[in-house]
Amino acid sequence: MRWQPGLRASIALTVVLVTFAATVAVALVAYQLQAGATRDRFTASAQAGFGSDAQQAHQFIVKTVLDRSKVDLIADYMRGRLGLAGWAVLDMKGASGPVSTYADGKYSNSAASPGLARHWWPAGPVDQARRRPTPVSEWMEVNGDTRLVIIGQVSPGLLLVETYSTDKMDSELTLLRGQLAVIAIVVALLGTGAGVLAAGRIQRRVRVAAAAARRLGAGALDTRLPVRGRDELADLASSFNTMAQRLSESIDQLRRKDQQQRRFVADVAHDLRTPLASMTAATESLHSPDPDDRSRSAELLSTQVRRLSTLVEDLLEMSRFDAGAAELRPEPVDLTELVADAVTMTAPGADISIDTTGDAAVVGDPRRLHTIVRNLVTNAVRHGRQPVTVTIDGTADDQVRVAVVDSGPGLPEDLAPFVFDRFVRGDRARHHTEGSGLGLAIAYENATLHGGVIEVANTGGAVFTLVVPRGAAETSA
Repeated sequence: MRWQPGLRASIALTVVLVTFAATVAVALVAYQLQAGATRDRFTASAQAGFGSDAQQAHQFIVKTVLDRSKVDLIADYMRGRLGLAGWAVLDMKGASGPVSTYADGKYSNSAASPGLARHWWPAGPVDQARRRPTPVSEWMEVNGDTRLVIIGQVSPGLLLVETYSTDKMDSELTLLRGQLAVIAIVVALLGTGAGVLAAGRIQRRVRVAAAAARRLGAGALDTRLPVRGRDELADLASSFNTMAQRLSESIDQLRRKDQQQRRFVADVAHDLRTPLASMTAATESLHSPDPDDRSRSAELLSTQVRRLSTLVEDLLEMSRFDAGAAELRPEPVDLTELVADAVTMTAPGADISIDTTGDAAVVGDPRRLHTIVRNLVTNAVRHGRQPVTVTIDGTADDQVRVAVVDSGPGLPEDLAPFVFDRFVRGDRARHHTEGSGLGLAIAYENATLHGGVIEVANTGGAVFTLVVPRGAAETSA
């Protein structure tokens, strides 16, 4: 089974690997830079020593009486030289001592320190040193040891060879490697500790988020995460809180809808039961031999049929709103004429005054606007008190306000927030058997369909204000 590390292990491993790789890379770079600088210093020091030796050897053979060969004189000088791994003299002309022989691409010594007596030198560096005035420096394998070899002219035809051991430099570089390795290990350990601590901190925050998600899933809709800092986990906490808030609002809305549907079913059953019971009783009375009983029964039956028809029509209208099938058919409308017609149709003979200010023209669905005004006026006449005032304010450029004000006691404070809910009726409205509690709900849905709203206030009496834009809404409910 393939091992899958957890979040903490993954973060810790990542930090450790990155820290280790970065530390090793820095250590290697530092070592290469330091080693290069050390070799450069070593070479520069050797070249300076060789230059001094070549000059001193030249002065030595110039100032000494030539009763001996130059090779022997240079050898005498070099035997007193300290700090060299080895030296050799090459006589390329044979006029100053034993001549260097050439074989298999190498030159033999004319004189040398004991350790280099039998050593042969590659022809390439030797020939190069013969052709140039400055010494030639190369790293060579000498007697199984890597040394810095410097070859230069002491005088024409005479070449001095000096070899410098790298033991001291190698010891310094070995010490440097050890120090860098210790530093790398310490840094890696510190990085490991930091990675474990960081992973633990992140893991705790993730566990808090997971626990909050489980509580939210279990139904604790008030669960929220603390938002700390501005990192990705803070963004996660903020997004979680936003999701939880929206989920809570959606569930609350669904609960309200469920309660509303339950109340809707109960109210529909209640409102249907009353006219059906009356119709049943009236139907039975139609068989009475008394003509007056049959007349009253027919009148009662007609009234209940109209009430039932109105209720069914209102229910169908609400179902169209719920299904998003309500259509808006806009056209130019003069609200003054529409309000006057609605008042005449709804409450003929009632004490209702109409006052218009400004331009009352809008673009809307005349049938739905008529329904809004009719329901507001009906509500004011039935549940308020006359006189009723309808004020049309068309002074604004973008909207028209239609306020229906009655002279009654106003809306109860506990009823105002729910007045547009379905089947909501106040105590006075419950005594009016004609009402179904759907009029204001239908009016509100029609206003929303137009992109408008109905406002409610109490200024002595109840004030219902329709605010409708001058242009019709482009989408239907």
